[in-house]
Amino acid sequence: LMVWLRRCTHYLFIIVVAVNGTLLTINAGDYIFYTDWARTSFVVFSISQTLMLTVGAVYYLTFTGVPGTATYYALIITVYTWVAKGAWSSLGYPYDFIVTPVWLPSAMLLDLAYWATKRNKHSLILFGGVLVGMSLPLFNMVNLLTVADPLETAFKYPRPTLPPYMTPIEPQVGKFYNSPVALGAGAGAVLAVTMAALGCKLTTWTYRWMAA
Repeated sequence: LMVWLRRCTHYLFIIVVAVNGTLLTINAGDYIFYTDWARTSFVVFSISQTLMLTVGAVYYLTFTGVPGTATYYALIITVYTWVAKGAWSSLGYPYDFIVTPVWLPSAMLLDLAYWATKRNKHSLILFGGVLVGMSLPLFNMVNLLTVADPLETAFKYPRPTLPPYMTPIEPQVGKFYNSPVALGAGAGAVLAVTMAALGCKLTTWTYRWMAA
């Protein structure tokens, strides 16, 4: 009975991670309204999605030991987010209010790194983490080309009650400011390796807990 309960707890944890990933998408995904901060928000959006995908997918992947489960995990959070899009749309928000991230190709690269290195978790951490971090901002920028123009949407659906930290100001142009994909990919590639290592560590802790 205890083994069954522990396994159920593990799968519940995966569901919780996926749901929180969906909520993270909703909170980060409305950058489409903040036109003055669009590029900065895209970087934050990319990094947050990269880290969330990496830790959850690597945990799921190393727990099962079956290449392909990272893609399955990405499919779960993609479905959740599309359901959330429908819910927000029914409340009167524009359909592009939540931009569903393109997780699947990056998760496939994670599976590929695990499979090609014969399920070596150290290679998964290094190669998989870098591949996810480098690819996700690129896929999402392509994804953004298919949604409504942010400026047009912002004027059509004004948000007069912005919190102070989101109040639009004149953006300052910096060295990397006009290259949000490069900045998001660079930061994501470094941080995703750490998150991949954490995902593997979570698996180790889970197995120890199940064996106790």
